[in-house]
Amino acid sequence: MKIIVILAFCLCLNPKYYAQLQLDQIMKGPGFVGALPEAPEWSLDGMQIYYWKKFPDSLQQTYYSYDLAEQKTTILTKHEWQNRWAWVPDAGTLNYMRIQDQALEIKDPKTLSIKTFPLFTNAIWNLQVQNKAQTVVFQQGKSLFVFDFQQGGAKKLVCYQTPPALKPSLDGLSETELEFFESVRKQELQSTRFDMPTCQYISFDPVGALQIDPTSRFVLLKQEQRPEEKATEVPHFISADAHLYNEKARSKVLNEEPSQRLFLHDLRSDTLVQIDFSGLSQMGFEERELIIHPAIFAKTQPLALLDIRSADNKDRWIVCLELQTGQIKQLEHQHDSAWIGGPGISSWNFQTGTLGWLTDAQTIYFQSEESGYSHLYTFDIQTNIKTALTSGNFEVHQVLLAQDSTSFYLTTNLYHPGTRSFHKLDLKTLALTPILSELGAYEVQLSPDEKQLTYRFSTSTRPWEIYTCSMKKPKDELRITKSTTEVFRTFPWQEPEVLKFEATDGVDVYARLYKPEQQNKNGASVLFVHGAGYLQNAHHYWSHYQREFMFHQMLVQKGYTVLDVDYRASEGYGRDYRTAIYRHMGGRDLQDFVDAKQFLVSNFGIDSNRVGIYGGSYGGFITLMGLFTEPGTFACGAALRSVTDWAHYNHEYTSNILNTPQKDPEAYRQSSPIYFAEGLQDPLLILHGMIDDNVQFQDVVRLNQRLIELGKKDWWMALYPVERHGFEYNSSWIDEYRRIYELFETYLK
Repeated sequence: MKIIVILAFCLCLNPKYYAQLQLDQIMKGPGFVGALPEAPEWSLDGMQIYYWKKFPDSLQQTYYSYDLAEQKTTILTKHEWQNRWAWVPDAGTLNYMRIQDQALEIKDPKTLSIKTFPLFTNAIWNLQVQNKAQTVVFQQGKSLFVFDFQQGGAKKLVCYQTPPALKPSLDGLSETELEFFESVRKQELQSTRFDMPTCQYISFDPVGALQIDPTSRFVLLKQEQRPEEKATEVPHFISADAHLYNEKARSKVLNEEPSQRLFLHDLRSDTLVQIDFSGLSQMGFEERELIIHPAIFAKTQPLALLDIRSADNKDRWIVCLELQTGQIKQLEHQHDSAWIGGPGISSWNFQTGTLGWLTDAQTIYFQSEESGYSHLYTFDIQTNIKTALTSGNFEVHQVLLAQDSTSFYLTTNLYHPGTRSFHKLDLKTLALTPILSELGAYEVQLSPDEKQLTYRFSTSTRPWEIYTCSMKKPKDELRITKSTTEVFRTFPWQEPEVLKFEATDGVDVYARLYKPEQQNKNGASVLFVHGAGYLQNAHHYWSHYQREFMFHQMLVQKGYTVLDVDYRASEGYGRDYRTAIYRHMGGRDLQDFVDAKQFLVSNFGIDSNRVGIYGGSYGGFITLMGLFTEPGTFACGAALRSVTDWAHYNHEYTSNILNTPQKDPEAYRQSSPIYFAEGLQDPLLILHGMIDDNVQFQDVVRLNQRLIELGKKDWWMALYPVERHGFEYNSSWIDEYRRIYELFETYLK
């Protein structure tokens, strides 16, 4: 009897036997896991590493500085954080200049002493370094000034203004005040300490940053025409004064695209010309809508690189603009019958891609999916020779050019689609040498002298932490943060197996498998669908879905087998995988889950009648499509914050994949669950935040009414009045996943 008692006591001390996860525990998310460090960056002198954390229930971030010499961490005040000087790769001398409180601050690279020059009473921005020593250009409103920080003075360059006749007319009272009172007229001129330059009248209002070349002679400015948009409204039912109020939100998918034009202003001759892009490949006979990314100027020649995309996302051009003549030369044309995309490639949301001068005014570098995977290329603008620097069935995810331009530092998934390793690419030999390559993922920042690294690293069961090491001895790492809680660290987390199965079209599909112990296995399974936007979750590093990761561990304890699938359109697998959902979301991507179910049934002893499915956002959409178009395949499903009709989602994301509703109505019809609601026959749980300004509450309200009118049974809806797309309150998370768990317990056991 005494032996039995001792044995029982020992079993209780073993976490494997006593650690039973609870919903109210794991749904705390960061409150249970710990506040993880974000965005490590170097100080200018390379002696400090800055980062921040967001603690649960905190309204603000907490800021930190780690001193390498003293190996000491200090908490920074918000003021200290805002006044830090951080190193930005590829920023050059701009690292030592910044705008602070309408003043220009200059830090001496050698002494690190700071000089402050108060300039304006209104905001200035858009610093641009010039070839002439000790000068920098900045912008205020639609005006450019050049500042000589040796003399401490600013000189007017140019301002742009629409002619008075084209300006919106003032009301009668305002016109009278300007006419009568000199003091009012003076107020219009007192936003700067310097004389305003003579205005260049143009027939449009330029958008965004005014770009000036390093010689201060040529200015590039853009005109933008946007289609008329009708904002949506998100009603708030819970408020401090108990009254309902509406919040303005995004518009829905448009039937027209935005378009930009580029103009070149020669300040020396005072001539303004529009750049002609009509000769680009596949421009066609009709003028196409274009999106023009910021120019990258050469330093020694009057040349500028331009990254241009068609607004319909089918074409991308890289061109060289000759500033003296206004003529362009096409260097690279990329076309995709679906949509242009992939790591390091300029995106539909105005995000820039990998692009720059490798050899000034001669050789450029960029990324392309020409081979089927996103790789790094160079192009010699004099010989017109393009060279692939990397190749193979993997993707380049981050590119950093060494300061001496003899090598690149690359983050890739060379070794496995679900890893991110860090390498050095020698430009002479094209040898790719691994620097950081343990199983997991690295997010790396080089120190200013490129002799040290700081990085975030994680594995599937070890959340992100910050480390530092020398470039020469990367294995001698120093861990800077320890962020997880004691209770999280003591739990024996199961490392999910990352495997692949062959889909019915012959393509390998990767997934994360969570398996219960054989004696605990209940024969049921749950399929998890991650969100979209270009995401990956079947990988070897810490998941963005940390609550779901822990929920899956809880399901495993209950005997369920869980499979987390990187369905078609997921990140990390190349162009064909990325675009397989073109014109039909809920087609090939959904079929990957049908195939995943069969894989489980055939290989892991899962009962074909006891497989459920759930997910949020795009995952909720796939769940709906699964239950509506494949009735009987899944025993039940939970759809969280799900799109039900793609014509009601935003323009930028949706038009990439489905074109526009007017041009391609069939794509929207075959991709939207609401059109297939009559197919529902299996239990469905719908969960949605009522102030979701991404996938809006109206989406599920319309589906709700459709299901009512169809007379459907065995479906339920749970609403969360104070939650947006990403839930904030622990009580909501707990309630949501309690309902999901009860759904599985009811219909899968």
